[in-house]
Amino acid sequence: MATILITGANRGLGLDFCRQYAQDNWQVIACCRQPENATELNQLAAQYKNVSVFALDMDDFSQIEQLAVKLSDMSIDVLLNNAGVYGDDAAHRFGNLDYQTWQHTLSTNVFAPVKMIETFLPHVARSEQKKVVAMSSLMGSIADNTSGGSILYRSSKSALNAAMKSIAIELQAKHIAVLILHPGWVRTDMGGSNAPMEIPQSVSHMRDTIANFTLAQTGEFQRYDGQVLPW
Repeated sequence: MATILITGANRGLGLDFCRQYAQDNWQVIACCRQPENATELNQLAAQYKNVSVFALDMDDFSQIEQLAVKLSDMSIDVLLNNAGVYGDDAAHRFGNLDYQTWQHTLSTNVFAPVKMIETFLPHVARSEQKKVVAMSSLMGSIADNTSGGSILYRSSKSALNAAMKSIAIELQAKHIAVLILHPGWVRTDMGGSNAPMEIPQSVSHMRDTIANFTLAQTGEFQRYDGQVLPW
């Protein structure tokens, strides 16, 4: 049975990743900050015995290390860094930026995924599939930015892309493939109600892309359907 670890598993894309992988008979390690409040995730874990729920605050690096020790005997085929925050709000645009929130956005969207990879590297390295996936966004593309705005979120995803590209080069010798994914504009809490794509559709496409991704493609920035995106 293949194993996937998913962060931000309590809602949105993360929750549906858990559901779809569980239905496909994967062992799912579902991580979220407050499992006691994750009603839908707990219901999923009750329905599927191959789903295990763990508390993980991505901003607390000691919790990341403790979870790695707790799971020290496990192999993780796919490490899916899905958790993230938006950060920007209408009251704090350029000229009145909230730098404390910016720092938190960078910590959650960049530092935490990198820490996850560093900490869980042994678990991934001894697996069969050896894949690391980072949930990014087309908003992290500098070439695609024609509208401006969203400075906190854009900069964090650009930084994530740069970090993942370097990590892909570092890990290639270990035969670990690193995929940087854009889920599309999806109808989530972050994407909003006007988004054209439903969550299950995006997740299904991304699962296919993850499954078909190879070491030869490591470090690529891809759309949910596998199309390569501009940096």
